[in-house]
Amino acid sequence: MLAKFADPKSHAIPLHLVSEDQLDNWLGGQPASVSSWIAANSFTGALGQALVFPTADGSVQMAIAGYGTETSRKRGRFHLAGAAAKLPKGAYQLETDLPQETLANETLGWLLSAYRFDRYAKSATTQAELIAPDGVNADLLVALASGEMLTRDLINTPASDMGPPDLEKAARDLAKAHGADISVVTGDDLLTQNLPMIHAVGRAADRAPRLIDMRWGKSGKKLTLVGKGVCFDTGGLNLKPSASMGLMKKDMGGAAAVLGLAHMIMATGMNIQLRVLIPAVENSVSSNSFRPQDILTSRKGLTVEINNTDAEGRLVLADALALADEEKPDQIISMATLTGAARVAVGPDLAPYFSDSPTFVSALEKAAETHADPVWRMPFHTPYETMIEPGVADLDNAPSGGFAGCITAALFLRRFVTDSPYAHFDIYGWQPTAAPARPKGGMGQANRALYATIETLFQK
Repeated sequence: MLAKFADPKSHAIPLHLVSEDQLDNWLGGQPASVSSWIAANSFTGALGQALVFPTADGSVQMAIAGYGTETSRKRGRFHLAGAAAKLPKGAYQLETDLPQETLANETLGWLLSAYRFDRYAKSATTQAELIAPDGVNADLLVALASGEMLTRDLINTPASDMGPPDLEKAARDLAKAHGADISVVTGDDLLTQNLPMIHAVGRAADRAPRLIDMRWGKSGKKLTLVGKGVCFDTGGLNLKPSASMGLMKKDMGGAAAVLGLAHMIMATGMNIQLRVLIPAVENSVSSNSFRPQDILTSRKGLTVEINNTDAEGRLVLADALALADEEKPDQIISMATLTGAARVAVGPDLAPYFSDSPTFVSALEKAAETHADPVWRMPFHTPYETMIEPGVADLDNAPSGGFAGCITAALFLRRFVTDSPYAHFDIYGWQPTAAPARPKGGMGQANRALYATIETLFQK
């Protein structure tokens, strides 16, 4: 799904964005009929309120949207999107004096509110459209929103239609759209190409495991994105209970996120050399599933004791990260729906991340605030390294004890990146309850903040 603005040549319906504390001032410049209509409809300027002003023939001549109070706005984001969903079909021209940064975020929220996942049940709803406001970078906002919609579509698609071959096709379609090069290593070729842990995790499924490798850009600094592409996770022989398996179609959320971010980068023509690596597998159960207590040898040469087959994401990422590191890019970023511990720590709305680079952290934190894309820094706490060292192998894929689960997972991954700057994002990839511009379902996290961070660090 691609985001879009209304045709600027459309008949424009003025849409006034008014906060609760400014409503009386705004009404002072309006005719008495407007005040009467607002009073009759109990419009107060609260967040999410929207009201249209009809003409005598029933058409819409003007509309107003509530912008709440400063206190209420701090409890969420994309507030204009809440009102947009309540407006009738038409092309609206926003009338507001919002600061440019805030205006850009509210405009993006409107674009995102148009998202519908209608692959299986077509939606009959109509959507109010927005004419791009003056002062915003319309092309950039369309690229950001379209990248987010791609991520949502991929996560929302069930595993029956989003297995490793389908994820490969999505990557190939994206590569074709942007003139990128792509290659894929599939099945037993993973062994001959020294990607043994990707093969071990995915070999039990009837849809072969694979490593997707996409490249774009001929100049600039080198950025490699690595996304966890576990298209469905049963837990393997350490089988998940049904309550834990229900959302496992989203276990390829890291892959969906890096593809969405890649679209943003390519659609805006950023001057970098981009590489995207996606280990795409299903963690299934069969006679050749990898087992608890198996010891696997990784591409890096490190051995890994398997103490839980449900900690498979870090295994497939490890081989992909080792491959990425061999090229020594200027930055490696991994994104994965990796641990439940991350959700316990920060909930579904924040994207926890790990980085040892003060420069990267400073740029990301600023970008996250600017672009209404919240993140939270977690520590690569080196003293916990002993927790991932079992003694019989170099590494343990699932340390016992239950403490610091997202940190030990990140430390595990860091062992496979020894020659490049590295940041890891342990995202949720799912919106559990609907919110403005974010319907319940698949969701990108940290993508816009990362886009701005990459632009800041690698474009100047």
